[in-house]
Amino acid sequence: MLNFRVMEAGLIKKLQGIAGIQNVIFENEKLQDYSHDEFPLPAIKNLPLLAVKPRTADDISQILKLANKEKIPVTPRGGGTGLCGGCVPAKGGIVILFDNLNKVLEVDNRNFMVTSEAGVMLKDLYVVIEKEGLFFPPHPGDETATVGGVIATNAGGSRAVKHGTIRNFTRGLEVVLPGGGIIKIGGKFIKNSSGLNLLNLFIGSEGTLGVITKAIIGLLPMPKETGCLVVSYEKIADAIKTAPEIVKSDCIPLAVEFIELDAIELTERYLGRAWPVKGGGAYLMILLDAADKEGINHSSEIIAEICLKNGARDVFVADNKARQKEILDFRSQMYTAMKPNCIETLDIAVPLSEIAGHVEAVHRIEKEHGLWLPTYGHAGDGNVHTHIMKFGFKEGRPVFSEQKGWEAIYPVVRDLLHEDARKRGGIVSGEHGIGLVKKGYLGEFLGDTQVEIMKKIKAVFDPNGILNPGKIF
Repeated sequence: MLNFRVMEAGLIKKLQGIAGIQNVIFENEKLQDYSHDEFPLPAIKNLPLLAVKPRTADDISQILKLANKEKIPVTPRGGGTGLCGGCVPAKGGIVILFDNLNKVLEVDNRNFMVTSEAGVMLKDLYVVIEKEGLFFPPHPGDETATVGGVIATNAGGSRAVKHGTIRNFTRGLEVVLPGGGIIKIGGKFIKNSSGLNLLNLFIGSEGTLGVITKAIIGLLPMPKETGCLVVSYEKIADAIKTAPEIVKSDCIPLAVEFIELDAIELTERYLGRAWPVKGGGAYLMILLDAADKEGINHSSEIIAEICLKNGARDVFVADNKARQKEILDFRSQMYTAMKPNCIETLDIAVPLSEIAGHVEAVHRIEKEHGLWLPTYGHAGDGNVHTHIMKFGFKEGRPVFSEQKGWEAIYPVVRDLLHEDARKRGGIVSGEHGIGLVKKGYLGEFLGDTQVEIMKKIKAVFDPNGILNPGKIF
């Protein structure tokens, strides 16, 4: 157990000496912004003692040396866009912010790589690399997420079907260890069989093993053409069962998303505008890329034929950039529409063959317990996002008013959903991470032996347990 001592004025002065007076924040009203992430319930919140905006990796090294000596918890914080309390600080601790480490250092066209500091937001990274005609496929939902944050959680997003998650593109890291040492792992190469793979150990470690300060990220040539199909179905099971057939075709899409009508209706109410496709109770949204327009048309024809053979009612082709943007913007607003009445967004991943069965179980639990569980996700990679809502559910439809007693129903429903996923060979988190919120399920899915190994690895890197304590396990 850490000794969370009250920080003395002298210690604050030492931190100001390291990072600069203007880069140490200790006023409570300013610290509120760093007390939480995007998890909806206010209980997942802690006010840090202070926040620091280091200017260099050496600043972070000195901060961690000081924190290690004084046994003060330290939590690295990226964009704060997480959904499981991963960057919620420990009480009495320091939050490290990356506002001053926000530069894209190099775009290397010859090696198809970009070198970036950890605080660069994805929206800014995309702009820089696209100007060079290059493409970074991973696209987590919120573009204000930072490079360091998405690497620390191994974020995925919808475009993982064809190209994989952040892990598939991270080539090198600069990391400050809890004791203050700075290491550089990997580099501008693709193959590496030189000892144990420490690079992959830090990817997805949620800031518990070290503080990521810089990354080398692999890129691809920018696709010349993109396409978007929205396919309507009467039943969600028909939509989901189509996905594996699309993925195994000779035109692997960037993304295959499934969306149900009730989630679309709520988003329409929130945005005040309509989903561009009408009819049916469920949809697939399919994104394509190709070298030319003919390639997009060829893939669209093949995928449309597969969908119609599997019971699709209609195939809508967004044949220009404006229509594609309209659809993608609508999809990106779904969580924002749900958030005011959402208790938790689950991040379960199951084998492709089990998606339909799991979604059927979601609806069974919905009917049995009277809480609305709108569900959408990545049909091409098995990642299912069920939203546990405060709204009721009656006679097969959401009731857009708060269900009395949801506080008691919520943990029961939550356990049932995870238990169904576990029985299907699934995992608790596909892309959000574990953080504070999901750590109670980790042992159930992985077993005690794996969790104990993780704890021992944590102890090797961080024997005093100062770095993002209480997360994952």
